[in-house]
Amino acid sequence: MAQARMKVIFGHLNQRDRHSFIPQPVSSSATVGVAGEGIKFQYTLDNPHLTPSQRAFYEDNGFLVIPNLVPHDKIDRWRDRFLDLVEGRVSSGGMTKMKDISLRNVEGVSGEMMINKIQDFVYDEVLSQHFMLPQVLDYVECFTGPNIMAMHTMLINKPPDPGTRTSRHPLHQDLHYFPFRPANRIVCAWTAMEKINNDNGCLFVLPGSHKGVLEQHDYPDWEDGVNKMYHGVRGYDNIPKTMLCMEKGDTVFFHPILLHGSGDNKTKHFRKAISCHYASSECEYIDVRGTSQENIAKEVEEVARKKGIEDLTYKGTSLNLMLQFLFFSTSGSSAVV
Repeated sequence: MAQARMKVIFGHLNQRDRHSFIPQPVSSSATVGVAGEGIKFQYTLDNPHLTPSQRAFYEDNGFLVIPNLVPHDKIDRWRDRFLDLVEGRVSSGGMTKMKDISLRNVEGVSGEMMINKIQDFVYDEVLSQHFMLPQVLDYVECFTGPNIMAMHTMLINKPPDPGTRTSRHPLHQDLHYFPFRPANRIVCAWTAMEKINNDNGCLFVLPGSHKGVLEQHDYPDWEDGVNKMYHGVRGYDNIPKTMLCMEKGDTVFFHPILLHGSGDNKTKHFRKAISCHYASSECEYIDVRGTSQENIAKEVEEVARKKGIEDLTYKGTSLNLMLQFLFFSTSGSSAVV
């Protein structure tokens, strides 16, 4: 099975004549590169799959939305699979199922209401189709190069917020959670599984922030609590953000230093997305001791110890095992179920 998946990843088909959607507002230099001439690109690689204007937009903003990239019938199948997993109709195997802090002591609710994320579905025969889609990998290669690794997988289910606003995610940078570099060869592919807007908790980004540095991340001071390992940055509350309102099947590719988050779901319906972080196989681990990532490393290692794994280190463990514990713990405000 592994060999077959590798053939898909490294032998994916080229898709042509795709065009990016540019959300509004955009940064002031987003008009650069009608032809993209004269630009020395740092964040994308030479690959005919991206147009010069798309490369210029990503260079300037740190994200790029490709409309209607993922077929709707596949999304519907993944939604059905998610419901089967959270309702216990099929085994979740080694996947991690998470529930929101506001429901940690609540009983008698449906699995769809209780579970807000499924992680580590790399070996699930249905959900794994997302990160192996040829049309997704064609774009990923423009950021990572041809030797692609799938690093972290999530299906994110944002239920109607119970009034605590715990369904939101603080402004953060994904690189905070990854002890490997270089950052420019890491990218996230995040696909909307339905119409996503300001009301149901769309992503928001700070265009151009990928040109900065990895910031200090801590827990936000939220009145009703925050989910475990939902670290965030401080000092950006009053800075304008771009809201990424997306249609079903749209996929946003973004840089791991791009500051982003998501709002709470103020509707009575669920909001789902499916994502994967990819990296070049040439990426290497770094030692995070003495850096801003040391706090997340200690949390990951503590989670491992509570699961009976004594020799796990944030740097030394295998990627699959590290990422299984990466965002959440079995204690405190959020729970693994």
